[in-house]
Amino acid sequence: MQDTPTQENPHYSAKRRFDAVIFDIDGCLIPEDSSPLNASALARIAEHNRRAIGEGDRPVVTVCSGRPHPFAEAMCRLLHNTTLPCIAENGVWLFFPDQNRSERDPAIRPEHTEAVMEATKWVETELGPRGVSIQPGKASSISLFHPDPAFLKELCPMIEQAFRVCGWPFRVSMTWRYINCDLAHVSKSTAIERFIAATGIARERLAGVGDTQGDMMIREHVAWFACPANADEKLKAHADYVSAHAEIEGSLDILQKLCQG
Repeated sequence: MQDTPTQENPHYSAKRRFDAVIFDIDGCLIPEDSSPLNASALARIAEHNRRAIGEGDRPVVTVCSGRPHPFAEAMCRLLHNTTLPCIAENGVWLFFPDQNRSERDPAIRPEHTEAVMEATKWVETELGPRGVSIQPGKASSISLFHPDPAFLKELCPMIEQAFRVCGWPFRVSMTWRYINCDLAHVSKSTAIERFIAATGIARERLAGVGDTQGDMMIREHVAWFACPANADEKLKAHADYVSAHAEIEGSLDILQKLCQG
């Protein structure tokens, strides 16, 4: 039985059940709106990571998010993840903190970039006058915002229809407050597969945490999955553990359970 790191999985430690736990950001570590971050709670996760990396007795926390690359990178730094890639823009990017290197999914070709540019122009022309704005900072996807999430949700069928008519290859999905328009062949799922290939950490050594239906892509690639109390009820049905606490307090509870084995 393996008891030390290997060339295949240099992150292995026999002192822990899982080598990494992959967290969604919004709804798990921070609010999805513009509320202040819970800095003291995030500092506790950073301390968890310092111990995980230094002593190998608990899984290292990394993130897998729809947030733009700079946001995910900043969270990676804040949480003291210095060893494992984080995933940004719903799978477009892997950021490697140990190398200060970013890698866009090589399956994104020039024609896909062109489709993003064309769809962006359509959104600005057709939806901008209706109060819809585009979340800044994304390179190969589009996220739409409106102060009224219910109004935004009503737009989803129309957006999907327009993309089909124009032949733009997008997957359209709704979070609590945004519409995400992602390239159909790029996702959290494809990014976690790239993460596994890059780190050597197999599914049985991975845990995950999420709160919306989009995080089923995390669930499908990890051996153990948990949700904070605020998670979508449909996602909770697939969890191995559901915390009684919401958002980051729930995530701290989940980490404590992971450390207890």
